[in-house]
Amino acid sequence: MNRILKYILIIAGVLLCMSYAVIANTKSNETDEEKVCNRINITITDINHKQLISNKEIEVLLRNNQLHPIGKSLRNIVSKDIEDVIAKHPMVREVECYKSPTGEVQVVIEQRTPVLRVMGEENYYVDELGKTMPVSLNFSAYVPVATGRITKKMATNELFEFAYFVHKHPFWNDQIDQININEKMEVELIPRVGNHLIYLGKFDRYEQKLEKLKKFYLYGMNEFGWNIYSKIDLRFKDQVVCTKK
Repeated sequence: MNRILKYILIIAGVLLCMSYAVIANTKSNETDEEKVCNRINITITDINHKQLISNKEIEVLLRNNQLHPIGKSLRNIVSKDIEDVIAKHPMVREVECYKSPTGEVQVVIEQRTPVLRVMGEENYYVDELGKTMPVSLNFSAYVPVATGRITKKMATNELFEFAYFVHKHPFWNDQIDQININEKMEVELIPRVGNHLIYLGKFDRYEQKLEKLKKFYLYGMNEFGWNIYSKIDLRFKDQVVCTKK
């Protein structure tokens, strides 16, 4: 009988401890939810490489939509609403928002990555997914500029594919400053180093054309100088045709 009573007391004690833990946890959660937001931390993860948006701009966006969290209880702050509003910003690729037990709201933003800027009748960027995005009023991206007879269909297809190739190759990303589509709908390149015009022709075989140009740079122009030619023509297979100044 004493043994049975002992087991009953042990079980009762365990249940009592579990009940206390549940109640304490519930009270803790209620206390956290009643806390007032005292700070918003906005982190733009890739700001060292480019800055198309600013923390101040995001805070203004939240205020304009009555979603700025400071001064509100955590219970009344809906992270999803904040994410949805920020995600509509044309410079934002991804956003995550969450609340911390200390009363802070954390917002982590990844910007879109431009690979090309089109300048002409319309002025816009094309990002790494091949989608157009507006030019920022406050910041500019260090990417090749495209000019000439460019339609949005071209900008988001063959021109984007070429620009993305340039973006992914450090040598060409540093060297190609401007891409021009001339009256014949052929591609001309203006380099950052060297006072010459590069005729690429059509977009076909552009990888092979740039490879032979790179070899010409390394083994030809490095020996004879970078400013003796006015034109370098890559349109002909297995040839680099140059025009002296």
